[in-house]
Amino acid sequence: MILAGDIGGTNARIACFEVEGGRLIAVREHVYPSHEQPNLESAVAKFLAEFHLKPAAACFGIAGPVERGRAEMPNLRWVVEETVLARVIGVGNVRLLNDLEANAYGLAALDAKDFALLNRGSDGAIGNRAVIAAGTGLGEAGLYWDGERHHPFACEGGHADFGPIDPLQSELLTFLRREFGHVSWERVIAGPGLFNVYRFLRDAGHGEEPAWLSDELKSGDPSVHISRAGLEGKSELCARALEMFAAIYGAEAGNLALKLMATGGVYLGGGIAPKILPKLREGGFMAAFVRKGRLEHLLRGIPVRVILNDKTALLGAARAAALRASLL
Repeated sequence: MILAGDIGGTNARIACFEVEGGRLIAVREHVYPSHEQPNLESAVAKFLAEFHLKPAAACFGIAGPVERGRAEMPNLRWVVEETVLARVIGVGNVRLLNDLEANAYGLAALDAKDFALLNRGSDGAIGNRAVIAAGTGLGEAGLYWDGERHHPFACEGGHADFGPIDPLQSELLTFLRREFGHVSWERVIAGPGLFNVYRFLRDAGHGEEPAWLSDELKSGDPSVHISRAGLEGKSELCARALEMFAAIYGAEAGNLALKLMATGGVYLGGGIAPKILPKLREGGFMAAFVRKGRLEHLLRGIPVRVILNDKTALLGAARAAALRASLL
């Protein structure tokens, strides 16, 4: 029995798996709202007690940098440690991964139906791969190709400096710098990032906010209202914010592809991409992705896919634990 978790700023998804015939079979799964739990140990203890499970190994994908078996989650204020979790679970084989590294491990557990294609790329494309995922924050990871198989690794590229690619985005950078000081890609490409883009366009006079939208934005997640109104064509301002968001997402995905030489493919994970898939397919995302001057031809040959399976990180954490325990 393998215990696995996908631990984000919004939800902590925890599950137990068994390995049968070289595949991971889910046995039990539960989602805990992260802000309702004091820490991860509490959620894990509840899960194990409720389902009376005794796993032999465990691995958790954490939304934040992992160093020496310890992670501080920037969007949740949890501190997670392998040694503490090992005591709670009652096993010594506990591993923490960055959540995007877990996503990278999970790619091998997915089927063709779990992807939506944005760019076919070159036939038989091989090489390193990259994963970029906008959700509560912006995560990035890579998979190094050794000629036979891929090896996932974590990075924190989402917190690198945001770089505008046109005059309007330069205005956006100035707007956000006044508020945040340092402006990372995560300030723009994430759930809160879409709202930041919208606020800039609205406050800088690039569109008008209708009264009905003002009322909607007062309740719930404003980015959800903005993306829905933009996709449905109910608000020109929301549609423009979504177009700008998609272009910036494409630009940074292209940056990551170049930095990792990800000729084997770029994968969009997280919760946002599947929800705005029609907008990503309109062309603005890929136009920004390939707009890299003299290396545009290289970017055009890279396959780009959206991950549709929202359990990829969970499967990846389970797969990492199984590989470490020599079960796969």
